[in-house]
Amino acid sequence: MGWGFFFMMVVLKIPIALLLWLVWWAIHAKPEPEPTNGEDGGTKRPLNPRPRHPHPRPALPRNPRRGPHGAPQVAPPPRVRTVVARARSVERH
Repeated sequence: MGWGFFFMMVVLKIPIALLLWLVWWAIHAKPEPEPTNGEDGGTKRPLNPRPRHPHPRPALPRNPRRGPHGAPQVAPPPRVRTVVARARSVERH
């Protein structure tokens, strides 16, 4: 109970204390002064120098219509090989 109690009650409280100190420091920090010479403090690049896609993408080709108003159903592909099953001969001694 000695080392476990010390670890739980003292060592694990150090990150909590540091977090509380960081929050206290952030609350009491003085804000940075605004620039007074007309600059906004940022870069002067345009927000979007060139569009990501200069032209709209072309539409994808439509699927062929099937059914009574379109082309007939596509025939299944011909079989490449046939299955030939032979009966095994079972010999009992």
